[in-house]
Amino acid sequence: MDVPVTAASLASPDPVVMLRPPKQTVPIIFASPHSGRSYPDELLTASRLDALGLRRSEDSFVEELFAAAPEHGAPLLAATFPRAWCDANREPWELDPGMFADKLPAWVNTTSARVGAGLGTIARVVASGESIYRTKLTFADAERRIRGCWQPFHDALSSLIGETRAQFGACLLIDCHSMPTHGQVSRSGGKPADFVLGDAHGTACSTVVTGLVEALLVAQGFSVRRNDPYAGGYITRHYGRPRERVQALQIEIARDLYMNEARIERLPDFPTVQAAATRLIAELAERLPSLICG
Repeated sequence: MDVPVTAASLASPDPVVMLRPPKQTVPIIFASPHSGRSYPDELLTASRLDALGLRRSEDSFVEELFAAAPEHGAPLLAATFPRAWCDANREPWELDPGMFADKLPAWVNTTSARVGAGLGTIARVVASGESIYRTKLTFADAERRIRGCWQPFHDALSSLIGETRAQFGACLLIDCHSMPTHGQVSRSGGKPADFVLGDAHGTACSTVVTGLVEALLVAQGFSVRRNDPYAGGYITRHYGRPRERVQALQIEIARDLYMNEARIERLPDFPTVQAAATRLIAELAERLPSLICG
């Protein structure tokens, strides 16, 4: 479904929306897996949290920050379903057995660090740590969400990557996220960062490409760190295969640059940050092809 990604479209019943240029002219894809805000009544009824509490897990408005991608020849894919309902930046079957009334199949991943933290494919808690559900779910609940939300998102993303690599011989996936205020501090206690770039410590994206993105952001006056504390999630690590000429880079933007985290509202500076993201897109569109398509 190729439609503009707007607040209205993120209330769409479709699990994903895609904004495409008339013709893709650059080997870049932008994806926003956590900005969805179409909350099913089923979730609102089952949750012990109110709607604002559930939204603590969102990367709110990130797809709007990168909405200019098609103007510069790159597609933008965004999930419409919220992360609290189903997390597209996880393996398809990372599930906490304690959340379910019935026994999970033996092939389900129940032991990952994400599951242990309550943030599996079907999350037990929101990002701020509060439990989501009043009662236990069934495996059928999880299967319905994964097949109806996770799978369409990854089907669309895989197709975009395949199309891009076929057309240009290479592809860069920019996986777009936001980070809360506490997430801006490094594990070693360093100064807060405006952006954190995650390339799985150089395994998902070449250091040359990561360095270019860092330099472009620093030139705009932002502070940038690499892989600390976010080195990249499932999407970055799964799709980032530089030897196969597909690179993936996760970008985390500090939420306090553009939104009120308590009320989940855009700040007056939102257009300024959006313009900075647009400038990054434009400069990448101009400079990246010679780096990865030669």
